[in-house]
Amino acid sequence: MSLDLDRAPETASAADGAVPGPTHDGPSGPDDGAPFGPAPDQLWERLHRVERRVRAAVRERRADDPDPDDPYRGQYLGPEAVERILAASAAVHRSAPDPGDGPAPPPGSRLGRLSAAFGLLPVDLDLLLVALAPDLDSRFEQLYGYLNDDLTRRRATIGLALDLCGLPGAGAGRFRFSVRAPLIAGGLLEITEPDRPLLSRTLRVPDRVTAHLLGDDEPDGTLAGLARRAGPGRRSHRPLEQLRVLAADGGLVHLLDRGGHAGPLAVAALAADGPPPLVVDAAALAARPPEATVRVLAREARLGGGGVVLGPLDRFEPERPERAALLRELCAELAGVPLVVHGPQVWDPVWAARSPVVLTVPPPDARDRAGQWARALGAEPGASEPRGESGEEPGQEPGEELPEELAEAVAAYRLDQEQLARAASVAARTAAAERRPVRAEDLRTAVRAQNAAGLARLARRIEPAVGWSDLVLPAPTAGRLRELVLRARHRDQVLGQWRMRPGGGRGNGVIALFAGESGTGKTMSAEVVAAELGMELYVVDLSTVVDKYIGETEKNLERIFTEAAQVNGVLLFDEADALFGKRSEVKDSRDRHANVETAYLLQRMESFDGIAVLTSNLRANLDEAFTRRLDVIAEFPLPDVAQRRLLWDRCLGPLVPRDDDLDLDFCARNFELTGGSIRACAVSAAYLAAGTGAPLGMAQLVSAVVGEYRKLGRLVLASEFGPWLGALGDTGHG
Repeated sequence: MSLDLDRAPETASAADGAVPGPTHDGPSGPDDGAPFGPAPDQLWERLHRVERRVRAAVRERRADDPDPDDPYRGQYLGPEAVERILAASAAVHRSAPDPGDGPAPPPGSRLGRLSAAFGLLPVDLDLLLVALAPDLDSRFEQLYGYLNDDLTRRRATIGLALDLCGLPGAGAGRFRFSVRAPLIAGGLLEITEPDRPLLSRTLRVPDRVTAHLLGDDEPDGTLAGLARRAGPGRRSHRPLEQLRVLAADGGLVHLLDRGGHAGPLAVAALAADGPPPLVVDAAALAARPPEATVRVLAREARLGGGGVVLGPLDRFEPERPERAALLRELCAELAGVPLVVHGPQVWDPVWAARSPVVLTVPPPDARDRAGQWARALGAEPGASEPRGESGEEPGQEPGEELPEELAEAVAAYRLDQEQLARAASVAARTAAAERRPVRAEDLRTAVRAQNAAGLARLARRIEPAVGWSDLVLPAPTAGRLRELVLRARHRDQVLGQWRMRPGGGRGNGVIALFAGESGTGKTMSAEVVAAELGMELYVVDLSTVVDKYIGETEKNLERIFTEAAQVNGVLLFDEADALFGKRSEVKDSRDRHANVETAYLLQRMESFDGIAVLTSNLRANLDEAFTRRLDVIAEFPLPDVAQRRLLWDRCLGPLVPRDDDLDLDFCARNFELTGGSIRACAVSAAYLAAGTGAPLGMAQLVSAVVGEYRKLGRLVLASEFGPWLGALGDTGHG
């Protein structure tokens, strides 16, 4: 390759400092100090110096070359070239400046922040800019090809970079390219062609680093779906000053968060006095190949300068050995970078070489949750503001208060920040599609949609379709049901904020027992409670729980309790005496393991954080220790005459055609049946009426009652049926 120095000014500007860049008047200085500003003039000034060095190197090369215009240069090695190489061999031992010498960039400039974040020396910046030059100005490709004595090698080599910085190839400068050196370890430089000798290996600056130096602060494209730069958000009105101080110190902080609201708090703390942090999705990190992801994340965190927020930790599953190793590697790579990890799990010391400062995040109270809902609903496009435009108080931001009806509807829900945002989005879009404000039912439906499918695989899911008007219960029983609803709605305030159940590892759950004979409305009442709370009912199927193998029943129950704690639903243990029976005297191994199962349930129910209802026909069979742990006990007696009359009327409903001889008062007085049996009789009578094509009359109804009596094993007595027993005829059951 040949280069005509006389024509070089046409190729590379006659004046020194001809690298294209922003023009400005007066001397260059640092940028305005903004964390994310335009490309600073310092970059262009330093590239001007790189160009001057390149031009000097080209002149020196041509001065020493006896035949600079040889068209076959670089393709062969003649005797004269060998002599020149031998004559220059002693140059590797010439004295050179110390790698730490040289002017440092101004602290407020983008190059200054880069140097501080990655621990770069001034010589590191010079080497980086030498490698960066071809990516900013294509003229350097030709110049580097000439200096490399190979037109195909258009990037700087390690030897050329050292030479342009005035460092010998065998001096201390070559150690700036070792694996643990800041440029390489930080991912600012990549060394290619590892099979070549060290000085002949090519240097490349990653595109993300180039973009950052030019003013682009979008995260690396390889981190899409894994990490995002937190946008400008509102400061939390519950700031943790201690968290802000610890984060600013650049240490590791673990936020122990049971409610899933630590993420925004961590973002607000890190962004309080600096640029917004990098928010990393723990579940996405666990799904990515760990080889390159960790280094790219660490580089992006240092480029942004705002720290890292990682969580929720439980989705990362750090208890798995390979995940624990990945977390340990990430913490090591982010040494010196503010790192806040949040989640419900207690920190294990094996997850990082350094122990974090652990802060417990208190759960949001009712007012905080209402504010979160108001802000989430107000942030949705087209959503109606919870308050009118003229209803804002001076200095208060819009959407800070939720109407009382909506606040009551969401009071019992436990959602993390992500679930709440999704539910608010669904509710707002549903209301916007119908051009109306958000209603309580919109919120309830949206919250139910956030329930994971895990519990549905372990229990039967019922979407409530009944309400208080469908129940026929005595006043004391109905009062206990309303007390259950009250406890479920205000448990966070009473048990959490007021600490009315402190210590002992007790959860904030609500446990109720519905006791009464079969058919008295226990399951239906549980469905009504779920409907009032806007939740779904999950009925535990004993066939999927009880296992003949020792210890398997407890494992199945643990899976149910774990999944139930993550959904907004009511857990129903129907026929609970099969699981919660009394402990007995140990006579053999079976008795011992049966008692272990009961003891496990006693402990697990006490630490449960959800809402559970136990139903039993035989309350006396339950272990007494369970009774002490119950919050509400509702007795379901047999219905009296007035209640049976109301049950007959409601079970037949308004749509079934009725004959004039239908005497529901007679049925209520004479047939002592539970609500479940009355419903069964009404359905059977309706089928008989449909078969005859005539309105439903006493003949069909009494015939259905006879069938129910025989199903229950009861005698059909003339004293109960009166004249209708003989009038059954062919419509009876024989």
